[in-house]
Amino acid sequence: MRSLATCCSALLAVSSPALALTPVTFGTNWLPQAEHGGFYQSVADGTYAACGLDVTIISGGPQVNNRALLMADRIQFHMGGDLLQAFNAVAENIPVVAVMASFQKHPQVIISHPGEADTWEELKDLTLLIGDAGFASYYQWMIEAYGFTVEQREPYTFNPAPFLADKRKGMQGFLSSEPYAILKEAGFMPNVFLIADAGYSTYATTVEVMQSTIDTKPEVVECFVNGSILGWYNFLYGDNTAANALILEANPDMTQDKIDFAISMMIENGIVDSGDSLELGVGAMTPEAVEGFYTAMVDSGVVPEGLDWATAVNFDFVNAGLGLELRP
Repeated sequence: MRSLATCCSALLAVSSPALALTPVTFGTNWLPQAEHGGFYQSVADGTYAACGLDVTIISGGPQVNNRALLMADRIQFHMGGDLLQAFNAVAENIPVVAVMASFQKHPQVIISHPGEADTWEELKDLTLLIGDAGFASYYQWMIEAYGFTVEQREPYTFNPAPFLADKRKGMQGFLSSEPYAILKEAGFMPNVFLIADAGYSTYATTVEVMQSTIDTKPEVVECFVNGSILGWYNFLYGDNTAANALILEANPDMTQDKIDFAISMMIENGIVDSGDSLELGVGAMTPEAVEGFYTAMVDSGVVPEGLDWATAVNFDFVNAGLGLELRP
């Protein structure tokens, strides 16, 4: 395994002690957590600086719209959700472009009580607590692809109490969040069904930029994407102590045990590193995968037919196998 320093020096030889770093800001889409770890890693260990960038991370949250700041040219990079955001940008004629997919799998899950629904198919026998955003997106796909019903869905208020009180209820969640909270609060590990493993094939936690940034500053985009790719390898497989410290400092509600659980879940389930990334490198995106997900969303009635989805994704900065040697 090559060292981080060797990998960085081979990456881009654009900076030297005599050159000032280019300041850029990356806005996340939620509060700091392990699912943002690759970006904090490359701030903490100097990977971004090694190719010429001084990166500031500003966190999102329930009252923060960092994507609006991106479109207003107040920040240079933004953490997208999944490809539905990219498709919606095309529909609204907004030149926001995804240049990297941190996650090969969406971390959205459906959870159930052990013994009540032990397979994906058995979830169809439960009442499912699904929020409005999920009902308008992935649940429509669940209806189309698997025969789930509108009638079995109840609105999810982001309160697990109804789930805990009724074993015949299932609930939406994120892989590293609700399952761990239930384990800590109720003392049992629920069944966890990753919708990506059932075929919901979107990329997630994308890196978004404006098309104008790609046109005028491609070297900055390249440095940020390359640095982020290496950051994810080193966060998952290397010494992530400094990155964790930055996350804990930026989010007082975060704890090390939550970070440790999230990292283990991301590795175990191949959230960051699986599928195409195994050969193309972390951050990988392919036209075939994007088109396949677009077609599935059209079939599910989630997005309109006829969108030029290719304008929302740029594959030029990924798929080169960068950092593969950093995987254990």
